[in-house]
Amino acid sequence: MAFNFGGSTTNPGGSSGFSFGSFTAKTTASTGFVFGGGTTTTAASSGFGSLATGFGTTTTSAPSTGFGFGSTATGFGGLGAASTTTGAFGGFGAATTSAAPGSTFSFAAPSNTGGLFGPQAQAPSQSNQLIHTASALSAPTLLGDERDAILAKWNQLQAFWGTGKGYFNNNIAPVDFTQENPFCRFKAVGYSCIPGSKDEDGLVVLALNKKEADVRSQQQQLVESLHKVLGGQQTLTVNVEGVKALPDDQTEVIIYVVERSPNGMSKRIPATTLFAYMEQVNIKSQLQQLGVIMTVTRTELSPAQLKQLLQNPPAGVDPIIWEQAKVDNPDPEKLIPVPMVGFKELLRRLKIQEQMTKQHQTRLDIISNDISELQKNQATTVAKIAQYKRKLMDLSHRVLQVLIKQEIQRKSGYAIQVDEEHLRVQLDTIQSELNAPTQFKGRLNELMSQIRMQNHFGAVRSEERYSIDADLLREIKQHLKQQQEGLSHLISVIKEDMEDIKLVEHGLQDGLHMRGGMLS
Repeated sequence: MAFNFGGSTTNPGGSSGFSFGSFTAKTTASTGFVFGGGTTTTAASSGFGSLATGFGTTTTSAPSTGFGFGSTATGFGGLGAASTTTGAFGGFGAATTSAAPGSTFSFAAPSNTGGLFGPQAQAPSQSNQLIHTASALSAPTLLGDERDAILAKWNQLQAFWGTGKGYFNNNIAPVDFTQENPFCRFKAVGYSCIPGSKDEDGLVVLALNKKEADVRSQQQQLVESLHKVLGGQQTLTVNVEGVKALPDDQTEVIIYVVERSPNGMSKRIPATTLFAYMEQVNIKSQLQQLGVIMTVTRTELSPAQLKQLLQNPPAGVDPIIWEQAKVDNPDPEKLIPVPMVGFKELLRRLKIQEQMTKQHQTRLDIISNDISELQKNQATTVAKIAQYKRKLMDLSHRVLQVLIKQEIQRKSGYAIQVDEEHLRVQLDTIQSELNAPTQFKGRLNELMSQIRMQNHFGAVRSEERYSIDADLLREIKQHLKQQQEGLSHLISVIKEDMEDIKLVEHGLQDGLHMRGGMLS
């Protein structure tokens, strides 16, 4: 699924991916998430019944195959819309259902009433809108003095930002500046993948306001609930094609419905037929109770739709920028340019890209873990093969010894036969060749002697002593000599001090004897 950041309402060929921004209303066929506002056209369906009577005919002026995120007519939350009721998410208009005679199940498409709360007034023509916008930006006549020039600059600033109202005349309503106006600066063009599913595949995407883990744990209950929403008929089977996480703790569930006929044949319900049924007001309310916030079909663009989409730039996008975007397309066969209008849409696309990056990284981690596990298994297998080879060799030797002993027992008491004599002669010849000086045994002895010499040389090398540089050795000797001289001088000083101490002791002893004689 691709993400198209551009209005589908100006692209008659449809859009592939997330599309956001509302543009000039035209009928389109959308093939992805659509974030754009536009008008809608009614679509009537006769439903689908048994295979014998066919799946019904669905007549839509512009079948939609993408997510439509809101519009004044068929939108969801005012974030933009697709140009058809079958391509919009969460329409607020009234829906009518009709059951086709003879059909077992009715998938009637909703009929839009034209506005959020009812019919709206006819919008001014595009030419008048452009004239009013130009007047508001260049020559407003609201005050009739120099303040009109300041008002023109203020209107220009509002137009650049894509918000506010531009007052320019007392008798004419102000111009609404939206992000889709040609002067808004916050616009860019990106690229989204072109979906490849067909309408016959019957793939419909449900966006649930639940986490992926919760959806996966309750997948069976979800399938049963969807089956009840579709009428609970035994001939219908709801199947889950895939589950994928979306930003903001939302989850995408891709489903398709299979109808079985009494004769055993089965066929998928077309995606547009299933989507039209789910867009009915009563069915949509039941889906919302299940946590479904959006439904969209996933079908490919026809060559004519794709050509028309590329030839008509979205409203508010400079045709030169649109042409340059088509030239810069890295893969025109798989990617399609889509406009990005406003920071919210840019943030939404960034979140989706981050989500896809995480999923790719998770897949790469899984592949890396599988490769590591396979490498470990391969190393283990190689080791086991080598072990089994050694075991096979040992068993072969044992079998040979058993055969030798068995043959000896069998031939015991018999004379040597002619073939045995020939075999003995051959063995003697081989033995003599092996024992010859220049043959294998001599070479083997030579190799053994070389191995012993290498081992001896290795032991000698391990016992080698390293030599010291002559200058460094001389410095070491000089330092040791100085240390020796210092020690000798210290010893001589100590000896002299010892002799002085002995003289002092001797003097003290003589003084004591003299005092003792005098006292006596």
